[in-house]
Amino acid sequence: MNAITAAVPQRDAQRRPDAQSVALGSGQVILDEYVEARGPWSAVVSAGDVLTIVDLEGNQAVDCLLYSASDAATRYSAAATIAAQRSIILTTGSVLRSDDGDALMTVVADEVGVHDTIGGACSQESNTLRYGHHTHEQHACVENFLIEGSRWGLGKPDLVSNINWFMNVPVDPDGALGIVDGLSAPGKRIALRAETDVLVLVSNCPQINNPCNGFNPTPVRMIVTSPEA
Repeated sequence: MNAITAAVPQRDAQRRPDAQSVALGSGQVILDEYVEARGPWSAVVSAGDVLTIVDLEGNQAVDCLLYSASDAATRYSAAATIAAQRSIILTTGSVLRSDDGDALMTVVADEVGVHDTIGGACSQESNTLRYGHHTHEQHACVENFLIEGSRWGLGKPDLVSNINWFMNVPVDPDGALGIVDGLSAPGKRIALRAETDVLVLVSNCPQINNPCNGFNPTPVRMIVTSPEA
């Protein structure tokens, strides 16, 4: 697969007029964008830079996919990440790995403590199966990934198991998964350091049929900082 260009494509991203860095680490602000409720977002984060995701109003799931910016065939693997850290929970210290075990990003700070990588992304098809045919036309995370991924030459075969930042998916003793209220709150943040140049693809989850967003999707903020020399 061709390498992904490091230049961010033009799109109608909204910027907060009072934008100031709230990244957990110090450094120069490279990018500071406001992502509307239900909307997609993407950017290349250069090696060593830190992406901070801010849950502006609390209890908002942020679905996320990671790809090597030099070769999109190298992409986030939930299985490799879980196997390496021996835990299904993502938090400070979690190394987000590709299929071959390479580190893509590392969680360097976390104000929530519980993030999911087993619940998957909602789609029009899964909404229909879970909640009924009346939900089929509802916009979902898979559609966001396809819309935003197309800007980078990515299609449906490139979608793999994703991360769900701020989402709480407990596992019952019998192995059943639950989707319950998140543990986040307004202004809570998670910070990820890129270990290589990484394309980050995000769906600010539109789901309204379960409590992953408190039944009310809200905006988030994406901040990229470069460490001070």
